[in-house]
Amino acid sequence: MALSRFWLTIMLVSLLSLLASLWSGRSYSLDAIINGKKDEAVLVGEKYISQVPKWMQDSLTKVESISIQHPHQKDTVFTRSNTIVRITTGSLATDGLLQTCKNALADIVLPLIAYLAFFSGLLQLLIASGAAEKLAKFCAPFFVRIFPEVPSDHPSIAYMTLNFAANFLGLDSAATPFGLKAMASLQELNPEKEKASNAQIMFLCLHAAGLTLIPTSIIGYRAAQNAANPADVMIPCILTSLVGTLAALFIVGFRQKISFKSGALLGVLMALIGGIAGLLFYLSRLELLEKSVFTAHLSTSLFFLILLIIVAYAFWKEKNFSEKGTDIFSSFVEGAREGLNTGVKIFPYVLGMLVAISLFRNSGVFEWIAMGLTKGLSFIGVSKDISNAMPIALLRPFSSGGSRGFLIDAMHTYGADSFTGRLASVFQCSAETTFYVVAVYFGSIQVRNTRYTLGTMLLVDAICVFAAIGICAIFF
Repeated sequence: MALSRFWLTIMLVSLLSLLASLWSGRSYSLDAIINGKKDEAVLVGEKYISQVPKWMQDSLTKVESISIQHPHQKDTVFTRSNTIVRITTGSLATDGLLQTCKNALADIVLPLIAYLAFFSGLLQLLIASGAAEKLAKFCAPFFVRIFPEVPSDHPSIAYMTLNFAANFLGLDSAATPFGLKAMASLQELNPEKEKASNAQIMFLCLHAAGLTLIPTSIIGYRAAQNAANPADVMIPCILTSLVGTLAALFIVGFRQKISFKSGALLGVLMALIGGIAGLLFYLSRLELLEKSVFTAHLSTSLFFLILLIIVAYAFWKEKNFSEKGTDIFSSFVEGAREGLNTGVKIFPYVLGMLVAISLFRNSGVFEWIAMGLTKGLSFIGVSKDISNAMPIALLRPFSSGGSRGFLIDAMHTYGADSFTGRLASVFQCSAETTFYVVAVYFGSIQVRNTRYTLGTMLLVDAICVFAAIGICAIFF
């Protein structure tokens, strides 16, 4: 219900803003909103060449286009085509509606379906070989404390474990298939199929908090922007995501009246914190090159190890497949087919959310909100180093790609090693695309009433913002 109202609100606000802009003359055409591509120049007017100043006419007879630079505005470009001069300025924030529909399928859903098919096939091997049952029993003492509605031997425990592990290692392509499988498994226990269960809310909030061990993508972006030490934000990223995860755990746990007076639960939390502390201590003793090599290869090496273990265990327990009237490859194909069906099912939810975000960005509403927030923070005395990074934090719950664009622009404008550049990197790393996640995960199981999931996830996002600012202030 909350997601539906959000979707409807931003659609209506964006459309009304576009109509007002067209009516007032601020916009010349809506063609870019419908057919445009990201970063294309925005058409703001057309004139006959005789209607432009004489000096411009003379220049345009020699060259096809000229650019007029403004110190405080976006450059304006005048381009001649025969007797018509097209006037463009700035660039489109994101793809137009039709291009978004195309890219939603080509760039997001089709790769996602491929990942879903592959990892769902691996999950089927875990199930058929009996490994999922053993993994669930091993993790049950911890999970039954925070998921009291889930039986200790339920397969969803294994799926959630793999999802958290994939997030922890920065393997986004694996985390989503495991997470969707976990939600589907938890749906089997849900007595009200159109209403999110407590277990589903707890899982999704913990998933969205995204405790990360190696923020490989952030390190890559910083390296591309020539940061002196691209991995210097690694510790702040880990600490901020840890704060977010603990916040999600305690906020949802308080709402669901979960008791945290458990030796098993406290033991796992202390072991997790201790493991992170140990890793950070080890990394602090490495030279710059050694640290770069370690962070670049740890996640992929562990993923390869997990893949090897799954296939080797399936081969070792091949008789389990025979007893079920199947074989290893057929089980993989069966799981892959299920992943394919899941991908097709979630496509409409992905499309609806991306179209809404396209309108929201290109209507200018987001830019107005971000500008107002930046000015408001500066007015009350917040440092510009912080306020200049806030658009990334504001956009991150809506669009990973959009916030990534702001991140790269912030590092390019203020410097990758500036406080703004580092804070923006931590913002990007420590939050999730909240609205997209809610739409995809609940859409995959046809849950309409998400209860307090969205509000909790946005609260955790806000906590991560404040945590990131405080942690970066300490480290940088």
